Amino acid sequence: MVAVAILAAGRGTRMKSDLPKVCHNLGSLSLVERVVNSCFTVDPLRCLVIVGYQSERVKKSLDGFSGIEFVEQHEQLGTGHAVQQLLPHLEGFTGDLLVLNGDVPLLQPDTIKQLLETHQTHQNAATLLTAKLPNPQGYGRVFCNEQNLLKEIIEDRDCTPEQKQNCRINAGVYCFNWEKLAKVLPQLQANNDQNEYYLTDAVGYLDRVMAIDVEDYQEILGINDRKQLAEAYKILQTRVKDNWMQAGVTLIDPDSITIDDTVELQPDVIIEPQTHLRGNTVIGSGSRIGPGSLIENSQLGQTVTVQYSVVTDSIVKNGTRIGPYAHLRGHVEVGETCRIGNFVELKNSQLGDRTNVAHLSYLGDATLGNRVNIGAGTITANYDGVKKHRTEIGDRTKTGSNSVLVAPVTLGNDVTVAAGSTVTENVADNCLVIARSRQVVKSGWRLKSQSE
Repeated sequence: MVAVAILAAGRGTRMKSDLPKVCHNLGSLSLVERVVNSCFTVDPLRCLVIVGYQSERVKKSLDGFSGIEFVEQHEQLGTGHAVQQLLPHLEGFTGDLLVLNGDVPLLQPDTIKQLLETHQTHQNAATLLTAKLPNPQGYGRVFCNEQNLLKEIIEDRDCTPEQKQNCRINAGVYCFNWEKLAKVLPQLQANNDQNEYYLTDAVGYLDRVMAIDVEDYQEILGINDRKQLAEAYKILQTRVKDNWMQAGVTLIDPDSITIDDTVELQPDVIIEPQTHLRGNTVIGSGSRIGPGSLIENSQLGQTVTVQYSVVTDSIVKNGTRIGPYAHLRGHVEVGETCRIGNFVELKNSQLGDRTNVAHLSYLGDATLGNRVNIGAGTITANYDGVKKHRTEIGDRTKTGSNSVLVAPVTLGNDVTVAAGSTVTENVADNCLVIARSRQVVKSGWRLKSQSE
């Protein structure tokens, strides 16, 4: 049996923010969400998050997870004090406890799994994750024997010059035999400059403690300020983009592209420079996205092209072309082989197959059939000042340039709307609708100048 404890009680004053540190986003997920996600690979029996500063905001950030237990640490008196708060909650528990930090979001699931397996295979009282840093200055050094059994941990300031040559440091991630840890937690003392209780002191009371090095030291980097948050984002982006390029996705200029790790791409997708993919986005094979585009929480089919456009919360089916300078938002669904062109905005609208809205149009709260052609400058007037209303347009209907469709209104199949019309009433199938004033020409008329 395995329980996971995530330390998430601190404020993080160096972030210079009222928001708890662990609630800051790294990509599309908060720091603490990333840590919770990382431990699912070991299938924990219980997951306990230790909260303190603005605990309600931390709890709310984890609303999307089921089975999370929250433990209050009313005073933040160190890592040892935080784990002491688990004593009444884990009374009678006989398994192993993984201790993770809510501000260490880059730890890979496989690393956690390896830590647990090493701990259980060797039946250790404690197993700590360590890392070999290229520049360990400021970190306490971890000293082990040939079997990686812990001998001692020495703070940087207490190391001799020879000891400082050791670049192995404590990552602050642990696996404990809970029954053994529970016996020593009450013995912790706050005999230090910070008057805090340290979990590393508990390690010193336990027999058979082993260290295991993480393969990539970047996994254990913590977030304490905005600069470190930005550095972590770069590391995350490198991981994500390397993975996709190895999977058959072309990134024309990786340094100018950002891709959330929640995005799914199929082989032969091409991502142009200055393009950003966010949230739960899926893009089908053969699609070409960008340059200069933002796709967020949207599903794009195969061989879709998007240029200099924004697509959010929408579905675009196979073979459709978007842009340049189009905006799809608010649950738009575009059918196959459509054309959404220059300076077109679609909001909460559904378009059938082979329907074109080529330029300079706004369609809001509209349903369009197949093979509809929307002329330049056509708009749906969907808001009456109080409520939004829908426009329904049938198959093969065409609107002329600068048409206004005043909702609620329905146009049937095979309707043609004359250019410049303002349509306020329903139109049956197979009709031509002309809704404009007759042109008047007055011969021999000109505007008099002020000098006359």
